[in-house]
Amino acid sequence: MRDVLDDLVGWWRAGETVGMGTVVATWRSAPRPAGATMLVGPDGTAVGSVSGGCVEGAVYEEAKDVVASGDPTRERYGVSDDDAFAVGLTCGGILDVYVESISQETFPELGEVADSVAAHEPVAVVTVVKGPADRLGNRLVVWPDRTSGSLGLERLDDAAASDIRGMLAAGRTATLNFGHDGERRGDELTLFVSSFAPPARMVVFGAIDFAAAVARVGAFLGYRVTVCDARPVFATARRFPDAHEVVVEWPHSYLQTEVDAGRIDERTVLCVLTHDPKFDVPLLEVALDLDVAYVGAMGSRRTHDERMARLREAGLTVEQLARLSSPIGLDLGARTPEETAISIAAEIVAGRWGGSGERLTGADGPIHATADR
Repeated sequence: MRDVLDDLVGWWRAGETVGMGTVVATWRSAPRPAGATMLVGPDGTAVGSVSGGCVEGAVYEEAKDVVASGDPTRERYGVSDDDAFAVGLTCGGILDVYVESISQETFPELGEVADSVAAHEPVAVVTVVKGPADRLGNRLVVWPDRTSGSLGLERLDDAAASDIRGMLAAGRTATLNFGHDGERRGDELTLFVSSFAPPARMVVFGAIDFAAAVARVGAFLGYRVTVCDARPVFATARRFPDAHEVVVEWPHSYLQTEVDAGRIDERTVLCVLTHDPKFDVPLLEVALDLDVAYVGAMGSRRTHDERMARLREAGLTVEQLARLSSPIGLDLGARTPEETAISIAAEIVAGRWGGSGERLTGADGPIHATADR
């Protein structure tokens, strides 16, 4: 929903009713992940996408019908068949789309959700997408310290909120199954949890030209980018216009401060571009002891070998050293800072989704991996 939130809230604040289709489950090579959303506005405008074009027409018509009737539906779109050009997925995947009408009456908490997203405050929207008619469409909004709305049973609200806060901390969007009474042993109710966690962080260490390109690509991918360097003459906002913040501090000290403050999590990616042992060795001693998504370090083969020797001397274990991507990036034959930034971003994306980094033209199996991170 994040990609279409501004349009949705605009119509909502104007008192309009909007049709909304959301991907709530996927199988095999589905083109869009769970959480992908498409809106049909009061003027017939379509915003967003649930399948990259395969089934948008069918969802568009379904959304108009749901707005007219007020009754939400859940539709499954699968492998192309005799009706392939109408509703089939030519990619061979399967996806479930939950279609509902959104208005101030059906979603009174939407304004507060939008305010939390704008303020980078974690919030999750939980909707009953499978269950009896009197529960279908019920909604609970969960923040780290409070809730609003109800799924239809206080015991269910309490049980779901406990699980959902764990998902929210990791920024996970997925479904949960519960029994009618709120117990996890049943599957009579399916809840779709859409998490709006603050953007994952990318911290780039080393205020060099390559860092400017990495910051640009990182921001494009949706990360909140910080550039950190101990040298004030190089670490300036003017040199890194795409970074959200530029910090002048010794890299290892800054990273430890952020860890202690709880601002580094399992989604964080750390790019060490200093290739200077006085900076990167103490930094990597801290970084490789953290539960983060990615740690990469720039340098030649010789620099890598010397760095690894220094890290072993510092007492890092084989397991810790195995988590280091060095030399950083995938082998794309990159030369320029921009090309190198693409190779680094490619390695981060492959690690996030379980990609191999191989050319798709010579690979078998699904194009879209299903790694849950």
